[in-house]
Amino acid sequence: MGVADRAAVFAFLKQNEIENLSLGEQRARMDSLADFFPVPDGAEVEPATVGGIAGEWVRARRARNDAALLFLHGGGYVIGSPKSHRHLAAAISEASGVPVFLADYRLAPEHRFPAAVEDAVAAYKGLLDSGISPARLAIAGDSAGGGLTIATLVSLREQKIPLPGCAVALSPWTDLSQGEAGRTRLARDPMVKKEGLDGMAAAYLGGQDAKSPLASPVFADLHGLPPLLIQVGTEEALYDDAVRLKARAEEAGVEVSAESWGGMIHVWHIFHPILSEGRDAVARIGTYLKTHIE
Repeated sequence: MGVADRAAVFAFLKQNEIENLSLGEQRARMDSLADFFPVPDGAEVEPATVGGIAGEWVRARRARNDAALLFLHGGGYVIGSPKSHRHLAAAISEASGVPVFLADYRLAPEHRFPAAVEDAVAAYKGLLDSGISPARLAIAGDSAGGGLTIATLVSLREQKIPLPGCAVALSPWTDLSQGEAGRTRLARDPMVKKEGLDGMAAAYLGGQDAKSPLASPVFADLHGLPPLLIQVGTEEALYDDAVRLKARAEEAGVEVSAESWGGMIHVWHIFHPILSEGRDAVARIGTYLKTHIE
């Protein structure tokens, strides 16, 4: 991360801290990303419902119309929305040439596990029902949405629903049990704090088993899943979640492309308008999708 880029990102985070805010205030602060980082000129944003799930279509100017990416936003299953992530979706659509459906899946604590998984599966089935070939579909997500991406694939496989051509997990949260050595980078990651992780996991699980495969897919059987791109920053608190996901997927015979980005914090992609590494990561996502979607 360049000095100027790093300063801009850290200044933004300091000015927009969500600690000690109410849940409603946290959600509003997260959604304000749309005000700071508007979608570029030429990108289309269209409210839509797919498979009974509300959301937004985000399309770059020259996006194809015979393929789609289902994007599952991050936010610890309690905050985040299509609004907070539409600028990232627009960048990925531009890089890949694929339209993106941002699913507005149900959030906790109002809707606990497995509501998010059920909604993601319903949205994916809706894309299939629209006539798009599974080989021309992909699923992606960041943070909690990255873990939800893997959980969705596992649920689809268990239901014998045709799987997409590939999937992308950005800084994925794959272990809600907060187990295994892992949070060694908590002190260095300004995006994620242990107390926040604990609170979000509790809100989503509502007392259910944190090691349930669809809640923490690092414990799931990953056999038969499609090719997977994982991107993670070396400075982020969830680094070990991504490393363990990679190992588990490879053990299951999944084709995995794993990228460890030096010096990057949690979901640095969000800051692509002011961070060159964010733009570089999005470009690599675009290339991956072009390669793996028919």
